[in-house]
Amino acid sequence: MVSTTSTPQNSHRPDPLTLEVMELIGEVVARFHQDYEEAAADHALTGAQARLLSLLCLEPLPMRRLAQRLKCEPSNVTGIVDRLEARGLVERRPDPTDRRVKVAAATSEGRRVARSLRESLRFAREPLAGLSEGERVALRDALRGMLG
Repeated sequence: MVSTTSTPQNSHRPDPLTLEVMELIGEVVARFHQDYEEAAADHALTGAQARLLSLLCLEPLPMRRLAQRLKCEPSNVTGIVDRLEARGLVERRPDPTDRRVKVAAATSEGRRVARSLRESLRFAREPLAGLSEGERVALRDALRGMLG
């Protein structure tokens, strides 16, 4: 009889299906990043500028929180915000809850550029459009489950 319990030696070893899914996720992420970088470049943005602008379209954020979300140093964020501000895509404002703190916020032009960038992403949009609504819902729910 075959035991279905895992032994300590192979409890950390993923099964072949899990390995295949991990490889596919890695390929999807790599292709998405490539498409995102190309779309950003088409809008005369770096990938970091595009990501920061997308974050600011959700809500204005202080530099420190932006740095945490982008996983970089606050000084890097300051430079990115400076360049986006020079283009009229971002503005600095006093934080409504603490006037000593400045937050970065997307301008209406910044929101337009971010929306255009999202709409120009081809990699994910085309394959997802080929899935039924039920398949997209199942994929969304599985991804949400992975993210916890």
